[in-house]
Amino acid sequence: MIAAGAAGAAVAAVAASRLAVSRGFARAWHKVGGFAAESAAESLPVAPGHQQPQPPEHKSEEHQPWPAESAPPALACRFCGAGLPRPFLDLGMSPLANSYVRPADLGRMEPFYPLQLYVCPECRLVQLDEFESPERIFTDYAYFSSYSESWLRHAREYAEAMIARVGLGPHSRVVEVASNDGYLLKNFRDRGIPVLGVEPARNVATAARAAGIPTIDKFFGVATARELLAAGHAADLLLGNNVLAHVPDLNDFVGGLRILLRPTGLLTMEFPHLLRLIEQRQFDTVYHEHFSYFSLLAVERVFAGHGLTLWDVDELPTHGGSLRVYVRHADAPGGAEVTERVHALRAREVAAGLDRTESYDAFAGRVVETKMALLEFLIRARREGKVVVGYGAPAKGNTLLNFCGIRTDLLPFTVDRSPHKHGTYLPGTHIPVFPPERIFEVRPDYVLVLPWNLQEEIVTQMAAVREWGGQFVVPIPVLTVV
Repeated sequence: MIAAGAAGAAVAAVAASRLAVSRGFARAWHKVGGFAAESAAESLPVAPGHQQPQPPEHKSEEHQPWPAESAPPALACRFCGAGLPRPFLDLGMSPLANSYVRPADLGRMEPFYPLQLYVCPECRLVQLDEFESPERIFTDYAYFSSYSESWLRHAREYAEAMIARVGLGPHSRVVEVASNDGYLLKNFRDRGIPVLGVEPARNVATAARAAGIPTIDKFFGVATARELLAAGHAADLLLGNNVLAHVPDLNDFVGGLRILLRPTGLLTMEFPHLLRLIEQRQFDTVYHEHFSYFSLLAVERVFAGHGLTLWDVDELPTHGGSLRVYVRHADAPGGAEVTERVHALRAREVAAGLDRTESYDAFAGRVVETKMALLEFLIRARREGKVVVGYGAPAKGNTLLNFCGIRTDLLPFTVDRSPHKHGTYLPGTHIPVFPPERIFEVRPDYVLVLPWNLQEEIVTQMAAVREWGGQFVVPIPVLTVV
C-alpha cells in the first residue's frame, strides 16, 4: 500500500520487484482467492447422466510469455511477455475505484496506487501494472448489475438473440463467467435452458443463488474450467460480459475458456472498445480492477494464442462503445468463416493508429483538456453561488474525481440507486453517497452525471430536476450542459 506523498519511492520499489509480481501474481491469486479456496457453494453439481470428458486438445504450441531460461523485464506484458516502455497515460495516484468507505473508516489511512497505462510494443495490448490482488478487489464487491434498467434490457436482448442463433434448448448448457447477481442468466433459465454462473464475489454470488441462479463463487481459469468440465458443465454457449479486462492472468483465463467450451460451442465476450476509449476521451474507465484494455487487434492475438478463432464482431453502444466478439475453437468442425465485419474493424483500427505506439502519446493531452474544463466549470459555479451535486457512484466517477482533485467543496454529495452504496463515501474524495431522493430535497442548479454512459436513462429518470430550472452536466468526452 502506498501513500500519495511517497509515490516516487513506491513506484521504484514496485519496478524493482516486478519479476516476482509478473511471474508469481496469478499463482498467488489462485491460492488465496480462487482455486484453492473453498466455495460457499461447496462441491460442483454434476450434471445427470454425465460421463467425465477430456479437455479439447490444443494442437498449437503452448504459449510461453517469455523463455524459461531468461528473466522477464521490470515490466512485462501480461499476454506476450514483451517489455513495456514508459506509460503513455499517467492519472496519478488513485485508490481502488470500488472501495467505498464506510463512516467508521473515514479516519483510517486509505491506500493509493499509481494509475498508469502502458501499450505493449509487440501485441498492442494496453494494460495497467498490478498493485492489488483480485481477492482484495472482488471478494466483496459493490457493483450489482440489476440496478441499471438499460443494462437489464441489453441482457434480455442478448439472451433472445443467442437462443435463436445457437438453437439453445433444454438439453443445452449456458455458462457465464463473472455472472454477477444472475441478472443475465435468468433470461435463459426462464426459457428452460440449464445455466451455471461463475462469480468470484461471494456477496454477489449469494444474491444470485437467492434469486434461483445456480452459481459457484470462484475465480475462473484453467483449474476451475477443469473442475467444471469434470462435473459435466461443458458449455454450448460460454459468455463473459465486462470480465476480460478484470483478469490479471490473461493466459490462464483464456486457457480456461478453451477447456470449458464444447468442441462445437460458441464463446461470446463483451468489453469496452479501446478505439472508443481513445476517440471519446474515456479515461475515467481506467481503474485498477481493469487490468487490460482491448482493441480488436490485441484480442484476436490473445484468442489465437490459445487455439481459438475470433470470427465475428458486433459494435455495441454499451459503456460508451463496446465490442461483442464471437469465438470458436480454431479446429471446430465446420467452423464459421471470419466475417467481413472483422476485416473492416481491423482495418479501421489500423487506420486510427492502434498498431503504432506513437499514436497513443497524444491521448494524454486531450485528457488534461477534459480535466481543465470540468474544474473550470465547477469553480465558476461555486463562485456564482450555484449548487452542483453528483448523480451516480460508479467506479469511473471515482477515477474522474480523484484525477481532477474534486472534493466536497466543489461536489458536496452524489446519489445512487444501489442501496449497497447508500451511507458510504467515495474512495479518495470522501464525497457522501445518498439515495436519489436527496436531489429533490436540495434542488441543485446542476447535476453532474458521473455514469455518462447511462446519460439518457438518468436524464429521463430525473426529468423533474428541470421543474426548478436544474440542468444536467456530462463531463465526457467534452463537458456539456444538457
